[in-house]
Amino acid sequence: MARPLRIEYPGALYHVTCRGNARGKVFLVDPDREFFLQVLAQAVERFNWLCHAYCQMTNHYHLLIETVDPTLARGMRQLNGVYTQEFNRRHSRTGHVFQGRYKAILVEKDAYLLELARYVVLNPVRAKMVRSAKDWPWSSYRATAGIEAAPPLLTTDWVLEHNGATGLGLAIAHTS
Repeated sequence: MARPLRIEYPGALYHVTCRGNARGKVFLVDPDREFFLQVLAQAVERFNWLCHAYCQMTNHYHLLIETVDPTLARGMRQLNGVYTQEFNRRHSRTGHVFQGRYKAILVEKDAYLLELARYVVLNPVRAKMVRSAKDWPWSSYRATAGIEAAPPLLTTDWVLEHNGATGLGLAIAHTS
């Protein structure tokens, strides 16, 4: 039985997650994380995406992607495929890095973008990997909060416009 097609249309907003095969690690060393961000930047440019937030955990990642053109499936195939090839080459492995198909939840921009951006960058805090989101270098939090320059792949305008530059930093720095 064929998988159902994803719903894609211009301006769609997705919360994308992808977990490691058998819940294994998808980022073993910092160069893995850096390469993933390079491939993500290429996908953002090539497939005309807006990346509002991202977070790399140890065995999965989260993206908040808005598709200007309906290109999510093609872009995700590129992102996960190129990353898997390099990961396997770098670590002398073969086979799957990711467990099955990525998960993409279609969400309403106006109602959920800010909450999803918070959810995405607070993952390492909820997992007790760090005390504050600003302490995790592998998410978009630091750039969105103005702690460091935003990489070209990240679009911060909408989140900042709806929350304020300083408000975002205070609102998602810690969980209660």
